[in-house]
Amino acid sequence: MQSEQRRKRKRFLKTPFSISSTSVFYYWIRCCALFLFIALFVYFNGFPYRSDLCLFKPVLTLLRQSKTSQLVARSFKINDLSSSKKVVPLRVEDRVLFPDHVLLLVSKRSRVSWLNLHGGLDCIYSKKLSNLSTQVKGIRNVKFLPVLSVDEYNELQSIVRCPLPPSNYSALVDLRKHRTAKKNESLLIEDQRVHSWENLVYGAALDGKTAVVFAKGLNLRPDRVSNPAQFSCQFTWIESTKKDNRYARTTNAITAAQEIVRCSLPFRLRKDPSRAHGIRVSIGIASHHGHRDVYRERVQSKAAIRYPPLPSVAKIIFPKFEEQGRSQYELCVCTMLWNQAPSLREWIMYHAWLGVERWFIYDNNSDDNIEKVIQELQEENYNVSRHAWPWIKSQEAGFSHCILKARNICKWVAFMDVDEFFYFPFPTTRKTSGLGYPGHHSLRSLVTKFSSSGRIGEIRTTCHSFGPSGLISPPSQGVTVGYTCRLQSPERHKSIVQPDAVDDTLLNVVHHFHLKSGYRYLNLPQNMATINHYKYQVWEVFRSKFFRRVATYVTDWKENQNEGSKDRAPGLGTEAIEPPKWRLQFCEVWDTGLRDFVVANLADPISGLLPWEKSYV
Repeated sequence: MQSEQRRKRKRFLKTPFSISSTSVFYYWIRCCALFLFIALFVYFNGFPYRSDLCLFKPVLTLLRQSKTSQLVARSFKINDLSSSKKVVPLRVEDRVLFPDHVLLLVSKRSRVSWLNLHGGLDCIYSKKLSNLSTQVKGIRNVKFLPVLSVDEYNELQSIVRCPLPPSNYSALVDLRKHRTAKKNESLLIEDQRVHSWENLVYGAALDGKTAVVFAKGLNLRPDRVSNPAQFSCQFTWIESTKKDNRYARTTNAITAAQEIVRCSLPFRLRKDPSRAHGIRVSIGIASHHGHRDVYRERVQSKAAIRYPPLPSVAKIIFPKFEEQGRSQYELCVCTMLWNQAPSLREWIMYHAWLGVERWFIYDNNSDDNIEKVIQELQEENYNVSRHAWPWIKSQEAGFSHCILKARNICKWVAFMDVDEFFYFPFPTTRKTSGLGYPGHHSLRSLVTKFSSSGRIGEIRTTCHSFGPSGLISPPSQGVTVGYTCRLQSPERHKSIVQPDAVDDTLLNVVHHFHLKSGYRYLNLPQNMATINHYKYQVWEVFRSKFFRRVATYVTDWKENQNEGSKDRAPGLGTEAIEPPKWRLQFCEVWDTGLRDFVVANLADPISGLLPWEKSYV
């Protein structure tokens, strides 16, 4: 028996090893599955170690922003051409449709400014398709156009401006690094939105234990305070430790005026305002029906009522550490401009001589290389900061935003345009009203004398409007020397305010602010101080006013409304056509006071050059 078992064991060992047909089948199934997984991974993500062979492979991204929206978008991965060869996704967080362009707010981690300097970016437009089934079948209709501009916006986002979409193309724009377009490259669309500028919450800022929120489309009256009971603020964020948990808190509005609503912060943010950094904010509005009952209910109950929020692209940005100092400067200046780069050097250098220490330049979509001018001024030790303000027709809101930005570092802030120059017309050899001699740092000395006053919160100065003064081309030495003829009667005024004296509504009408109870404004006599407003310059410069105005409640030049307003040129009409004898208009009084003052005090004694001329020699 034992010998028989030994013989069977020998036969088994000598028999070749075999695999059953079932085992072979499962083996090939596993191999095919692995191969398919690798192929799909490479197609959608590219080769991990050869990124140069798989640039711009599409990654389908779904964003849940609207229950009703059926639009669809694809984001593209682009190559960060740094030494690390990392792939950086271009993440477009929001899109806003303006009358002349589409604004994209892009995550700062995409480094779009760096990418635009290294080859540029393209805007991607998808064809409008009749239905979703057509898209699924793979209809490939995509158009590429170069971006208009790229800009820094805040610590979290950059700005990319794209042209309006071509006819029959969607405004749902995406981005990619500039390259030759592939034929039949497709752009899928799914569940995203393009916000309309006419109805949008576009900005938010912290102010103590409150949030100040800026919105277009509230339709509140200019220069009027509104009932805040019809508004609330909604704060939405995702906890970093619990990424799947989205939080939303609603608080009541405290004040409302024009485009601005102020709300208290939720309790957890009041305890630590730094946690509000990056939180999205929107405004809820009560329905028109039964709003009086809503007001009554809110008076009876302190609990916040949840109103449907407006579309929002606004995020709170917690201020940098260096901006939290207290009263570092006696006198600052804030302005909002569009394409005023040629005038900036003269305006800043002149007012620096008068004692201005800090400038806040709110740039409203300029495309005249103003960044280079500001950089040159910074290199010459002028304390100038540029703030991209992409929101058109919102000057009043921008000035309110500037008050919040300057509140902790400036005792006084002047609000002036780049074509407005402060001037002391009284003689330089005589004291007047105890204000001292006009000259070096005289404007700072003026506001310092009112700093200790417990009642003066705003200083108002009359403006004189100057005309072309017979010129047909821009004066080479600057506006202060070139334009010397003006209208006899003054127009408007401009203000220098103490930020702490401004009313909590932040209400302003560009020329002045509403003040808190207990504060008042002071009108400076015209023989003591005035502002030369070089409003009507040579036609080459003046006609740009037709194309864009930054104030919210001021009619654009091309619209046939309020044609008799002082904000317009009398008798000019609504077309950018040079009237006969334009160079001789608006000339009633020859006034060479500021020209003589500038030449006597600022010109180089040897060369005769003015400070703003030296950089061009």
